[in-house]
Amino acid sequence: MNHNEINRRQFVYGAAATAATVAASLGLASASEPANPSKILSYNPDMEYRRLGKTNLMVSAVALGGHSRSNDEERREIVSRCLDAGINYIDACWDNEVKRDAKALKGRRDKAYLALSHGAKEVRNEDFRTSKKLLESLDELLKASDQEYTDLWRITCLEPGGRHTFNTACEIVDALEKGKKQGKARFGGFSSHDRRWIQFMIEYFPQIDVVCFPFTTMSKKAPQDSLFDALKKRDIGAFGIKPFAAASLFAGTPEENNQRGRLAIRYILHTNTVTPIPGMNSVQEVDNVIAAVKERRQLDVKESAELEHAGHQAWANLPTSYQWLKDWQYV
Repeated sequence: MNHNEINRRQFVYGAAATAATVAASLGLASASEPANPSKILSYNPDMEYRRLGKTNLMVSAVALGGHSRSNDEERREIVSRCLDAGINYIDACWDNEVKRDAKALKGRRDKAYLALSHGAKEVRNEDFRTSKKLLESLDELLKASDQEYTDLWRITCLEPGGRHTFNTACEIVDALEKGKKQGKARFGGFSSHDRRWIQFMIEYFPQIDVVCFPFTTMSKKAPQDSLFDALKKRDIGAFGIKPFAAASLFAGTPEENNQRGRLAIRYILHTNTVTPIPGMNSVQEVDNVIAAVKERRQLDVKESAELEHAGHQAWANLPTSYQWLKDWQYV
């Protein structure tokens, strides 16, 4: 065994012991503990809130995704509508999204949690697979977006994630730990499109607070060895990306598409597994998602059949670059 391997094992063991000690000393709240409205950002009684695992953040039942075709002014209107409706979590995974959303939150940064990633300068790029380079990337993005910190630094990883070496995994976690210790990130996590690699990461590294992965209308909890069992055991927060299957779910009139969007959100919320992060391009789309939160969760027979048909249609319409979504039928 070489010196590097010994250091890696010492790093993992030491961090695990520290995490266990901190958790015990904090007396973390249980998931069933009633929420205190005064401690919820942008609280709206018509919105539902959920505890985001061991972060103890109370986040809205749906979050605002970063992918959007809106310009700066439109985005500010979208963010304003979200805050008014009680949506208090924004996810931005590319530098242009982070700068745009930070600008949209200017003067009200304390009203929402803003998660970020510098996708082009993280481990998808082989030049950014060390803790040092990842922290440099974080510094660059915080400066460019005029922020002192991020609520969640969630590093964007390769898919399939298994292409990352164990050494890269250690570098990711080391960077997340240092980002938190330096006060640049309140919490740390990652996004990936590889279920097995996500499971390895959360089982091996107790430093992980939150993960992001795909969850569409065609997704469901696996009957055995489900990722959700591991997430629950380790009290890790989970966000579901691509709830509309990269917009492939929409293939009808505006009214039909709105109906499909609401059915999709209701279905995902009813599974009680992830907080969906839909990308929204207009205030009208925000209002449609908000309407879904207010509607009953259980789909009736007709609605279930309609959503199943839409899901199969979405699968047939998936672009070549999104065929990997089909690997997320069971989570």
